[in-house]
Amino acid sequence: MYRSAASLLFVLMVSLVAAAADRPNIVLIFSDDQGVDDVGCYGSEIPTPNIDRIAKQGIRLTNWYSASSICTPSRYGLLTGRNPSRSRDQLLSALMFLSESDAHRGIHSDEQTIAGVLGQAGYTTALFGKWHLGHGDPAFMPMNHGFQISKGHTGGCIDYFTMTYGIQDDWYEGSKLVPKNGYATELITEEATEFLESQRDATKPFFLYLPYNAPHFGKGWNPSKGETVNIMQAQAKDLQRVASIRDKVRREFAAMVVSLDDGVGRVMQSLDQTGLADNTLLIFLTDHGGDPTYGGSNRPLRGDKATLFEGGLKVPCVMRWPQKIQPGTESDAVLSSLDLFPTFCEVASVDVPASAVDGQSLLKHLVDGDPVPSRDLFWQTGQHAELDRGSWTALRRENLKYIQDQKGREYLFDLKRDPNEEMNLRQQDPVAFDRMRGHARQLAGSLAPKE
Repeated sequence: MYRSAASLLFVLMVSLVAAAADRPNIVLIFSDDQGVDDVGCYGSEIPTPNIDRIAKQGIRLTNWYSASSICTPSRYGLLTGRNPSRSRDQLLSALMFLSESDAHRGIHSDEQTIAGVLGQAGYTTALFGKWHLGHGDPAFMPMNHGFQISKGHTGGCIDYFTMTYGIQDDWYEGSKLVPKNGYATELITEEATEFLESQRDATKPFFLYLPYNAPHFGKGWNPSKGETVNIMQAQAKDLQRVASIRDKVRREFAAMVVSLDDGVGRVMQSLDQTGLADNTLLIFLTDHGGDPTYGGSNRPLRGDKATLFEGGLKVPCVMRWPQKIQPGTESDAVLSSLDLFPTFCEVASVDVPASAVDGQSLLKHLVDGDPVPSRDLFWQTGQHAELDRGSWTALRRENLKYIQDQKGREYLFDLKRDPNEEMNLRQQDPVAFDRMRGHARQLAGSLAPKE
């Protein structure tokens, strides 16, 4: 009987190890303030050969929407699979690092992340880079939201060379604040490649989240005025590579993009060298549209970061999964960052928790080309006095899109006929306009958390 029990235990352990080995690793690369005209394979003049290679070896999505056009809510939606309007602290604008009021706001313990779900299912979970989901309370930190390993900064931006927000330290290893110098993009990449090397012979799958702060502007310090300042922080070696770009700010932005692309290339190389590539779902996407003030571009789309026009919401997204996703595939299906949570759950053979209610798994679409059911996509942004931003609301239902901007102006667009939102149909089709506005207002009321 003892031998029989021992044999059964051995078989069970072998089965568990085999099951873990069959489940793919997931690498999610998330860049910052990078628009559809800031990636080579989407038509940009900025060279991004490594990001482009993901598309060539996998799939390029041309109708991918972010969960928000602003940093914090975009990250909330990505990691929770929930519309940011559902967030307990109404995280509809960017959390400000030095704001006392924002020190008490962030993601709460009952707002489940994909890292927490995958970790409970046996995945090793790691984050290297920008968090931006709470900084004042330790309860908001990544280690309390499913990430077993975490290194990076908590604020919306950072000095790329000193890892400070102005002059205030903001680089954490786990829960410990540590001084750090280098170049942020390269530090994040180095942490990622070291982690991948550590997983070479691991028996557990992993989820690696790489939210680069690049190519977002840096946060420096003006000693004469005693205040923070937004600065472009490209390295000289990278500026030389994009010297043909004439506009100074665009050139600095492009230099930060090529450094980011180098990081993507090093991650891909590490996956190859460790033998992990074939069993890894690799994704690159951006948090929202670019900011032209700091060199980003969303052309030919209308609007920019923090607006709910297409330029603020539609972002580059490419994926690679050898033997699963057909190389060189393109899809114009209407998809969302909210869909990644349920997709990762299905990929990992994990039940989708009831909390992740706003996305849908894309696995069959990515692998088999199955059509994606139509659904509403809804966005809200919050007022932000420090950045002179007001509230926006938008709803996409099939090809129609309703928008109310920060000044109360309202729009109706047919995105199939007018993808760049040049012709407002409010007066031309008042019935459709009233219907869409009514749906948007209904959703705004139903999604808000109840007291």
